[in-house]
Amino acid sequence: MTDIQIPQAPKAHARIAFLGAVSPHWEVYADWGDQTVLDEFRSRVLARLVLLPRDDPQFRRNMARIVRDAERELISIEWDMGDPDYEF
Repeated sequence: MTDIQIPQAPKAHARIAFLGAVSPHWEVYADWGDQTVLDEFRSRVLARLVLLPRDDPQFRRNMARIVRDAERELISIEWDMGDPDYEF
């Protein structure tokens, strides 16, 4: 046996948008896919981000956790940081 993983197509897509400096800072929009899976993903994302502005040091750690969560759930994600020049 080998440990090669075959890439699988995403089951859903979500867009995570930065709303601004005033809390709540984030919103998650479900573009397509299983609504139940997306609702559960949204609640996990907001639990990690809702009180964090994008420039908070904790944001980058939580962003990495969200990316891993999305990969595990086969959800493609898109980040809308509210600034086209924002660098990750």
